[in-house]
Amino acid sequence: MGAICVTLFLLAVFVALIYVFLVWNFNYWSNRGIKTAKSWPLVGSFPSMFTQKRIAIYDIEDIYLKYKRTENFVGVINTRLPQLLVLSPEYAHKIFVSNFSSFHDNEISKFVSQKVDKILANNPFALTGNAWKRKRAEITPGLTANRVGAVYPGTQSVCRQFVDYIKRQQLMASSEGLNAKDICLCYTTEVVADCVLGISAKSFTDNPTPLVGMIKRVFEQSFAFKFFTMIANIWPPIRKFFTVGFFAKDVEEFFFDLMQKCIDLRRQDPKLQDRADFLNYMLLHLQDKKGLYTPELVSHTVSILTDGFGTTALVLAHTLLLLARYPEEQRKLREELGNSNVTFEKLSELPFLDACINETLRLIPPLLSGRKIVTESYDFVNKNGVRVRVEPGDAIIVPVYSFHHDPEYYDEPEEFKPERFLEINGGVRKYRDQGVFFGFGDGPRICPGMRFALTQMKAALVEILQNFNIKINPKTRKDNVLEDTYFMASLKNGIWLNFETIQ
Repeated sequence: MGAICVTLFLLAVFVALIYVFLVWNFNYWSNRGIKTAKSWPLVGSFPSMFTQKRIAIYDIEDIYLKYKRTENFVGVINTRLPQLLVLSPEYAHKIFVSNFSSFHDNEISKFVSQKVDKILANNPFALTGNAWKRKRAEITPGLTANRVGAVYPGTQSVCRQFVDYIKRQQLMASSEGLNAKDICLCYTTEVVADCVLGISAKSFTDNPTPLVGMIKRVFEQSFAFKFFTMIANIWPPIRKFFTVGFFAKDVEEFFFDLMQKCIDLRRQDPKLQDRADFLNYMLLHLQDKKGLYTPELVSHTVSILTDGFGTTALVLAHTLLLLARYPEEQRKLREELGNSNVTFEKLSELPFLDACINETLRLIPPLLSGRKIVTESYDFVNKNGVRVRVEPGDAIIVPVYSFHHDPEYYDEPEEFKPERFLEINGGVRKYRDQGVFFGFGDGPRICPGMRFALTQMKAALVEILQNFNIKINPKTRKDNVLEDTYFMASLKNGIWLNFETIQ
């Protein structure tokens, strides 16, 4: 009996120690005069990250709505790590733009290792300090307007194939219509493969290459990576001797093997070296002139590939969704586009097309929240005058989704109203300067592939709107509730559309 009592006592002590360990930091912010959102052991302030019953951005939205009237920022607990949630657009703008040097790096960098995650570790989004500056300086010249314009005829060719593909699919479609996410991913796969690598993925055929299937897997964030980030937040030292890759190993190997084959093909065929695409820029400018090693070159190009596939496809699918829901806006856009060929130069002279894309990025932003790492000490001042200093290594969260949906900054925020982004109403700069629009991020770390992504989307929208009247299929939900577990913003239960050919 005595042994049992001792065992139970030791067990109780062990459980108590675990509990104390998990809640040890819960008073971190309140001890400094900062309000802290309600938190629970193990899950912290964001229980949805673990229950998976809704996407975690809604936890941030709840905190934002509760405190935004009285606070400029509020403390939150990520598992057991204290972080600061910024509620003020003015501070959001400072973090991304005017005080960028104090918030230089993205939080994802803490969970990425060069040894196990060659793709993400070499993506500018995850790089830090001088490595980020060097990588961005190498990539950006390959994505100038001139280079994007040079591959635009290829983009238009893929767009025409895309239209033919939609027509064939619509003829075979069931009463559920077409899956907009799938067909848009087929399009971005084909156009990126063509414009970046100079190959065809055969996305619009009955026998696509393995590239199509692998691209879908790129954006299936593994449970192992999610579990690792949770453990790393509970016990940060684990990152020093153990980490988990964001991408599955066979997916990573596939893309590196594909890139090596494309590079070898370019070296062997002089005719292919005349293409004004991204791969030739990487080969001729970075490798031949600057001595860039092949593994680095492969990492650069794979980063562009993975960025260009999924994110662009989702934004394009959501734009089609919203245009289908709002037929009057669709009519206005079709009227602006006309029936003639739209050149690359003309593409930048279509304000309502720009407005429709920006409004989509506002309603369903790929970047749901900005998660930054403090790189230089910085003082925040709350509305009650309390000052708090954050130090290098601290994490700051910017609630992008909440700013985008706040009626204080956007009239009828749940409605699709592209005209709010027209120049006559202040344009997109008005909202960026206010710190309430982050469609592609903002500041020095704004998405380097933004011009290429926009060109892809615009070219596709031109061809689709000139050929089809888009309508909502009844299978598609009527609200904008997001998928519960996907790490990017994506309409829950899918986007199902009907495409009626314009005679």
